[in-house]
Amino acid sequence: MTDPTAPNLYALLIGVDCYLPNKLPDGSFYKNLGGCVRDINHVEAFLKQWRQVPDSQIWKLTASPSPTNPQQPIEPPDQWPTRQNIIERIRTLTETLPEGAQVYIQYSGHGGRAKTVYPEIKGEDGIDEGLVPTDIGSSEGQYLRDLELAQLLKELVAKKLMVTLVLDCCHSGGATRGDAEIRGMSVIDDKPLSASFVPVAPLEVLTANWQDLSQQNTRGLKVAGLPESRDYVLLAACRQNEFAYEYAFNRQTKERNGALTYWLLDTLKQNPGQTYSHLFDRVYAKIHSQFPQQTPMLMGEGNRLILGSELAETVYAVPVLKVESSEAGTQAVLAVGQPNGVGKGTEFAIYPRSTTDFSNKENRIAIAKIIERGADQSVCQLEPIPGKELQVEPGDQAVQIAASVNLVRQVWLCRQEALSPEILAQQEKALEAIKSAATGNGWIELVDNADENEEIDYIVVVNNSSEYEICDPAGAPLKNITPALKISDPNAPAILVKRLVHLAKHRTAAEIDNTDIDSPLAGKLTVEWLGTSDAYELGDPIPKKLSAFADPSNPTVKVGEYIFLAIRNDSVQPLNIAALNFESNWAIAQIFPHDPGAMFVTLDPGKKHVIPLRPAIEDQSNQVENTVKVFATVGAANFRWLELPSLDQQIPPKAAGTRSGSPLDALLATVAEDQPKFRKLTVAASPSREWTTKQVPLTIVK
Repeated sequence: MTDPTAPNLYALLIGVDCYLPNKLPDGSFYKNLGGCVRDINHVEAFLKQWRQVPDSQIWKLTASPSPTNPQQPIEPPDQWPTRQNIIERIRTLTETLPEGAQVYIQYSGHGGRAKTVYPEIKGEDGIDEGLVPTDIGSSEGQYLRDLELAQLLKELVAKKLMVTLVLDCCHSGGATRGDAEIRGMSVIDDKPLSASFVPVAPLEVLTANWQDLSQQNTRGLKVAGLPESRDYVLLAACRQNEFAYEYAFNRQTKERNGALTYWLLDTLKQNPGQTYSHLFDRVYAKIHSQFPQQTPMLMGEGNRLILGSELAETVYAVPVLKVESSEAGTQAVLAVGQPNGVGKGTEFAIYPRSTTDFSNKENRIAIAKIIERGADQSVCQLEPIPGKELQVEPGDQAVQIAASVNLVRQVWLCRQEALSPEILAQQEKALEAIKSAATGNGWIELVDNADENEEIDYIVVVNNSSEYEICDPAGAPLKNITPALKISDPNAPAILVKRLVHLAKHRTAAEIDNTDIDSPLAGKLTVEWLGTSDAYELGDPIPKKLSAFADPSNPTVKVGEYIFLAIRNDSVQPLNIAALNFESNWAIAQIFPHDPGAMFVTLDPGKKHVIPLRPAIEDQSNQVENTVKVFATVGAANFRWLELPSLDQQIPPKAAGTRSGSPLDALLATVAEDQPKFRKLTVAASPSREWTTKQVPLTIVK
């Protein structure tokens, strides 16, 4: 019987780390993963503590490898995420939950691609995409295919349930040299169906549902094999041809999480009052800046409040258990730990115990940063709020806030074994030369072992062409890092270090964000691409009719066309607007206002400004990906501090006289410094809270 006092939220959490023995056509196999069940456990802890969901409203299907037999889950078979168990559990939710309930479903595991078993719908050469259950290697094991998942979702929403589906998996894969795993395979499985295979619905029902969903989206946009629908919100880890990574974000514990799940939970804890679109903006920025080959996707009603308005407006706090002072400063113990998905460096705002309104930043009395995480308690270093005396007592309340943005980036000098004997003999000397070139540099720190420090930002290797390579944390070489640097060139180490400093500044600028729940500007800035035109010329009125994007999740413009960026001020006060373009060649340029002497343009409340832009590709590439980031402030701020030339060009000094003097401006100016004064930018502790930002991606093709 449903508890009338419990939140109207139910969850089905599916995590697959252990895969029964299996083999694909090319001899490869779905190997075990290390962070999927942890993803599920962290989501469960979040729902219980931060959303107050009781155990009776959370169902889990998990497969964790046994220490003695890694190919056998330790859970009992009725809790395994087999295809049949997943189907039966979703059907049970459909049949038993009350109308209007919020349903959260998450799958963390491998994604797969197989020859379609529905040629009547997709054609003889069609591909089914789907979830890979733990029993995929058994004689009866089959994928939960896209058509079937679409049908199960249709049944849920037909019951008038509000469904959120999170898929932390991918449908392609490859080798990785870095400290990351890929949740998918590039092979198309042609395993025949067993005689006992039973689809979730008759063929004619699946056909009708698929065609109905496809007609709602005439552009054919799909995420993880599902046609677009407004009946549910879908958050997928990546595009269909990309990678979804799991990574050890906590370098001390080496615990892995899916990148999507990690940043999803991190964002939910910081700003639970946002819409899915607001959540996605930050998740996209965090994932794409760390793993450029992973582009998360959002489909459905992005303007809907997360998990329902009645829950989205609630902020849950954890208590301060103990406060102690020592020579190292003042420390506090908070009632939060590993099951809550927090780690070393996570920050909290401390409020007096009597606080009931956490929307006013002025009520904060301190900032707490975890320095030692425990199972259910964590030790934090307390930092005072500027202008306030540090007075924290047991019983005060802590609310998780935006994590700091790293300034100093960790670079792993990775020794490779798969090198020719000649290059292998030169590898050590080549990497040692980088250490000498980096001496005195304040933006990067070099490590010889990926397990020594906090998360790795970049990997440097020597390849079989006797060249230095800069890679992302998964070991994939970064794009547009040219020309190649030969290890035999005596100038190469110094150039490499300059490139790493440039990349560190670029990433820092990309990660600057303000997700405080008390910001009066939260959700008050709308930024969107309106469409393109091949007939527009500068000076013409903005066309009333523009060409729509073939794929609205991936706005694309051809060289020679104009594209139109709309910025709207939805707040009740004038805002100062500036737009920066993060280019594929690692440059950052302010594109609005374009006049070098202008810092911003003031936009009145409720007003919209449309900017015509004519993108170009300056190198030999046929396609590049850019990101436009719009900042809005109440006061004056100079975002030209963030500008960078293309890689390998000399970074010009910024004129000291251009500062506005605001705390936000001081934060921005830090990025321009040769030697940063701090290791991190702590946005949450800054008294400048009257600003916001929003970014939109753009693909340019010839």
